[in-house]
Amino acid sequence: MKKVEAIIRKSKFDDVREALDKADIEWFSYYDVRGVGKSHESRVYRGVVYDTSYIERRMLNIVVRDINVEKTVQAIQKSAYTGGTGDGRIFIYDVEDAIRIRTGQKGDESLYDK
Repeated sequence: MKKVEAIIRKSKFDDVREALDKADIEWFSYYDVRGVGKSHESRVYRGVVYDTSYIERRMLNIVVRDINVEKTVQAIQKSAYTGGTGDGRIFIYDVEDAIRIRTGQKGDESLYDK
């Protein structure tokens, strides 16, 4: 099993969610996050432009079977792409085990219903 962690633009979240759904990735968690990078965003408040020192993004955490890693990464990469600086990052980690609390299922079986 792998954990796919992606940091994307908030504006691309709906596109990524739809792409993951089409790739049969049914469950993931997400968080609003802030970071610092090469890209800077400006905000206008009452006619005054403010240069913020942080970048608002959305982080997705997805645990998938090994056979689903590539299609998960491709779905995120294609749907989050704008071509500009700040499109985001994807990280892939090994997951040692997973346990479904309700049933006690372990490993791959705990990820999705059969």
